Amino acid sequence: MRRAPAQFDGSRATADPDNAAAVISDHAAMLKRIPASDLRLGMHVEELCGSWMEHPFWRTRFKLTDLQDIERIRASGIAEVWIDTSKGLDVARDDGAEITRERVDGEIERALARAIAQPQSAPARAPIDEEMARAARICRQAKPAVVAMFNEARMGRAIDAAGAASLVQEISDSVSRNPGALISIARLKDKDEYTYMHSVAVCALMIALARQLGLDDDLTRELGLAGLLHDIGKAKVPLEILNKPGKLTDAEFEAVKSHPKHGHAILAAGGAAGAIALDVCLHHHEKIDGSGYPHRLKGEAISLYAKMGAVCDVYDAITSNRPYKSGWNPAESIRRMAEWTSGHFDEAVFRAFVKTVGIYPVGSLVRMESGRLGIVVEQTEGALLTPKVKLFFSTKSQLHIPPETIDLSRPATGDRIASREDPERWGLTHVDELWAGEAAARRA
Repeated sequence: MRRAPAQFDGSRATADPDNAAAVISDHAAMLKRIPASDLRLGMHVEELCGSWMEHPFWRTRFKLTDLQDIERIRASGIAEVWIDTSKGLDVARDDGAEITRERVDGEIERALARAIAQPQSAPARAPIDEEMARAARICRQAKPAVVAMFNEARMGRAIDAAGAASLVQEISDSVSRNPGALISIARLKDKDEYTYMHSVAVCALMIALARQLGLDDDLTRELGLAGLLHDIGKAKVPLEILNKPGKLTDAEFEAVKSHPKHGHAILAAGGAAGAIALDVCLHHHEKIDGSGYPHRLKGEAISLYAKMGAVCDVYDAITSNRPYKSGWNPAESIRRMAEWTSGHFDEAVFRAFVKTVGIYPVGSLVRMESGRLGIVVEQTEGALLTPKVKLFFSTKSQLHIPPETIDLSRPATGDRIASREDPERWGLTHVDELWAGEAAARRA
């Protein structure tokens, strides 16, 4: 069923339309990144600096009213947090030592820009609209196949290797035609189908990343299969834990963390997967700094394939709606992942991933220097800082404007991206329909 078009509630931004952008900027200055050791009761936590899949907190924004929460944050290995000083207590610091979100965003933007400064040659792509329709069909047909695969694993039966290989080939063909289509459509998953469609999305991301890294076709297909099977161990985790809408207990969190070992055992017993899929399944939650699980591998002890799996798994997880948390904007997700890179991801693999999806992936809400809001609809080949953007709203008049798609890689465009934006902050709903169109409805 087609949903209503995106709406804007001006009261969510500001009463003065000419100052809307200024309000957003002022709020950014109220955010500070501080060591977890400096946390105290009365502070408002805006964000935990680390993937929320790696700690038991299901909320990322809350006021600290319980000492146990402070202790749990520190015990979870989270080194730093963002606090909002407009909603809670500040921390005493010299002005020069304060690190604001605005400053960090600027540093990340410049670092990512340097990482992809060299133009990338790319083969001709199928038109995005055409491939969106095909990708929606593939996702629609993939869901029952993956559900069946998990059910077989849950009952202790062997996985259908031929069926899995056939699905990987379909996904690979779509990624070859236009990688942005299936990667983006697979992100549009309902919270109740997350576990299954996450496998499809990670498969597509692994294939696209393998191509970016220049790996051969056979190895690329193996990595696609690894992505499809990487979370099969969740078949052994009780559904009431996987779908729990609230905070997990410590015991429940440990049960979730057991899924890599369960998955490895399932694949090893069934013989449906090779060494690469076994490795990715077991080690996609390992971290470069050695704080991951299940074996706390560090640095070069983690294979290239597991490092790829870690990046792809986290990106789709944080951009997707989960039973306990709404997904983040794709561009915001890239920013946050860049913050975690030094301890979580291999830097070279992460840079290649950014080249794969873009600094502003499809579906990102952005504000232009002209004051217009737009949604990224396609990457521009060889120029990932300047995607194609569909403009639809004026922040100055707080009115919808006739949709217009512009290619920012063309000098005559005369506009540039000023910032990533949070749809919630502007009162926007269903922004995905602005880029996915009818494909989103066909995916359902």
